[in-house]
Amino acid sequence: MTRWHWIGLYGAILVTWGLLYAMSLSVGDLRELRAIYGAEFWATLCVVSPDGAGFFRLFLMWSLMSIAMMAPTALPAFATYDDLGAVAQTNLWKLMLGYLVVWIGFSLAASALQLALFVYGAADQLGQSTSRYLSAALLAIAGAYQFSHVKEACLSKCRAPLTFFMQYFDEGAWRNGLRLGLVCLGCCWALMCLAFVGGVMNLVFMGLATVLMVV
Repeated sequence: MTRWHWIGLYGAILVTWGLLYAMSLSVGDLRELRAIYGAEFWATLCVVSPDGAGFFRLFLMWSLMSIAMMAPTALPAFATYDDLGAVAQTNLWKLMLGYLVVWIGFSLAASALQLALFVYGAADQLGQSTSRYLSAALLAIAGAYQFSHVKEACLSKCRAPLTFFMQYFDEGAWRNGLRLGLVCLGCCWALMCLAFVGGVMNLVFMGLATVLMVV
C-alpha cells in the first residue's frame, strides 16, 4: 500500500511543476504584450482582480507552488517515517496530508498578501514588487531570519527526522504531519516570501529556492 503513497506524491510533484511551467508560459506572453501594447492593454488583461475570483486564482497558484516546492523538501522525512514499521507505513498518507495542509494554509495567507499588495499598488499583476522599499525589506527580513534562533530550532528538527518522529510518534501520523509542516514552515516561510521580489511565477526563482530548501 505504501508504494501507492509514493507514486501519488511523486505524481503530484510532477503534475504541479508541469502546471506551473504551463502557467509561466502564459505569463511570459502577457509580459511581451505589455511591452508591445503598453500599460493600458496590460490593464485589460489583469492576472489579478481584486475580487473573490482573483483571490481564488491566486490561492490555486500558490497552492501549486507550495506543493511543487515544499513536497520535495519533506521527502527525507517521509522516507524516515516509512521505515518505522507497518503502522507507520499504513498511515504514511496521513502524514503527507497533514504536512501539505499546513502549506495550503500558508497559500491562503500568501494569496491574501499578494492581493493586498496589488490593491495598494505595491506589486504588479504578476505579484512582483513595484516598490524598492518593499523589495529591500523582504530581502533584509529573509536574510536576518536565516540567523535567528527560531530558524535554527526549526532547521535542527528538519535535519533529524528520526529524532523528531521518536519524540512525537505517539501523537499519530496526522498530527505528526501537521507538526512537521509547521516546522518546515518555520524554516522556509521567509524564502518563500522572496517570490514577491523575484516574481511569483518566476520558474528560475522557484527552481533555485527549491534546491536551496532541499539541500
